[in-house]
Amino acid sequence: MVFRKLPGVSASGMGLRLSQKFVFLLFLSGLVTLCFGALFFLPDSVRLKRIFLSKTETQPVTVGSGSENDAREHLKRLKNQGGMTPAKGETSTKLKSLSRKPPVSYEATEERLAGGKAQEDLTLPRSKTESASAKFKGCLLKPPLGRDNGKPSDPKTNERREKVKEMMKFAWDNYKRYAWGKNELRPLTRNGHIGNMFGGLRGASIIDSLDTLYIMGLMEEYNDAKDWVQTSLDLNSNGEASLFEVNIRYVGGLLSAYYLTGEELYKSKVMELGEKLLPAFNTPTGIPRGVINLGSGTSWSWGWASAGSSILAEFGTLHLEFVHLSELSRNPIYTEKVMNIRKLLNKIEKPHGLYPNFLSPVSGNWVQHHVSIGGLGDSFYEYLIKSYLMSDKTDGDAKTMYYGALEAIEANLVQKSPGGLTYMAEWRGGILDHKMGHLACFSGGMIGIGADDGAPEKRQHYLDLAAEITHTCHESYTPTKLGPEAFRFDGGGEATATRLSDRYYILRPEVIESYMYMWRLTHDPKYREWGWEAVEALEQHCRVESGFSGIRDVYTMTASHDNMQQSFFLSETLKYLYLLFSDDDLLPLEDWVFNTEAHPLPIIRKSCLLNTTNN
Repeated sequence: MVFRKLPGVSASGMGLRLSQKFVFLLFLSGLVTLCFGALFFLPDSVRLKRIFLSKTETQPVTVGSGSENDAREHLKRLKNQGGMTPAKGETSTKLKSLSRKPPVSYEATEERLAGGKAQEDLTLPRSKTESASAKFKGCLLKPPLGRDNGKPSDPKTNERREKVKEMMKFAWDNYKRYAWGKNELRPLTRNGHIGNMFGGLRGASIIDSLDTLYIMGLMEEYNDAKDWVQTSLDLNSNGEASLFEVNIRYVGGLLSAYYLTGEELYKSKVMELGEKLLPAFNTPTGIPRGVINLGSGTSWSWGWASAGSSILAEFGTLHLEFVHLSELSRNPIYTEKVMNIRKLLNKIEKPHGLYPNFLSPVSGNWVQHHVSIGGLGDSFYEYLIKSYLMSDKTDGDAKTMYYGALEAIEANLVQKSPGGLTYMAEWRGGILDHKMGHLACFSGGMIGIGADDGAPEKRQHYLDLAAEITHTCHESYTPTKLGPEAFRFDGGGEATATRLSDRYYILRPEVIESYMYMWRLTHDPKYREWGWEAVEALEQHCRVESGFSGIRDVYTMTASHDNMQQSFFLSETLKYLYLLFSDDDLLPLEDWVFNTEAHPLPIIRKSCLLNTTNN
């Protein structure tokens, strides 16, 4: 700065005044510095620090920051540092009030996720897992739980929905009381069942129930389940696990819970479990064997499987979950494993366009020419159309395979009984067995959800076929209004179990599953009436003092119970009934695909996900 000499002021006087001003300014500057420095040591100065500190410096998160995930991260840090964890009731109450609150709008969510860097700079750091959950939710077309949690406006329908919710709470409460931590409840003897399907894993009913409890708003029960997963789900086991069952129940259940709630806990668990399943694919063809030791990684085929073969419904029911494992881990290996299965199936010859149930994981050839849309084959076909839908209709290979298989099924297996009932027979080397399993009754819903994407001239035909098969399965639900494990159409029988060994019902969901899909596709009120018939039958014949039990003979009004409350009863049967009596915006089909254990997985909208990632 250049100082000009003022008239009438001597040089010595001017120097004195400048010295005084300099001292005053120096004092003032020190005072300001002292005040701002003090602010950084005050307990509530986090926001000021965030403004003045560099962008790369991160700050502790306080529970009172107004974010459920911030609270959760803070609690996790306290635990890692050996600090005191709040009492269970206190934590769950705080998170409960936040966990089911949907965003104001999903368009707003996408805008927030796509916000500029200035916004990011003023936001507390987020974990990658939370970003993954928010990213998927930001790409949904509608809120997962609807406008009012799917509550129907019709009082009668809502009353029925509340009844299903009461059944779920009753089943859950008894499981918790008598079998907590075991895989399933034995309601007559009031104890737990472990079984050998899950290789030492525990809590199958807990994992299977997470999303059902959440969508029904049973939040105290949900939080108990979540706490068990956090403290007691041990994935280090050394038993014979079914790759198929562990995948659809544990992997599917944990994925669904993660996408619905955003809880990092579920993602970390499912990533750990997913890695343990990969050694099953170490075969000459890449076709996985059916049984795996989760601890050692050794795998083998089921002893009853012909010539050491793998089962179509088992290796064909991995795609949905494994693609999501790749999405979350950003590791393509899971997708590569299931795509390799597709490549082999496309390469080998298929008799009459059909997919037999037994395939050698060593040679890659069919072992037997037994084809079934029920047990051993069923969910392979389901996962073809659902893979196409889950890909936001971009997986053209899955679409081609599905409609090709459906054409072969119609040409070779779909039959009409003398009484006019449409059914799917089984095929044994060119000879038809006029039997349809309860498991095959899912196919009404499957054909229904794929109707719109077939050839335009066949869309109504497929919807009609779906309705006819669903009607046939309803006709098998008599006289107890519950259906047998398998029913036949020969020897004068019409949708009737002619063998004593086929007369049992183990709380299966497949018929009710088709009711739910057909309701959403047609809104024909008969599907809700049929569903209510099933509710009343379950209450009358399967409800016992301490839970629900399967029955041994659906043709006897005096029930003989099997003493087993299957985990899929909580995951599938009750969930599909609840959705049947809910508005369509509860887990809307535009956004969600259900795995074969009824665990909802979000549709993968790649363009949207890429946009949110880039931003």
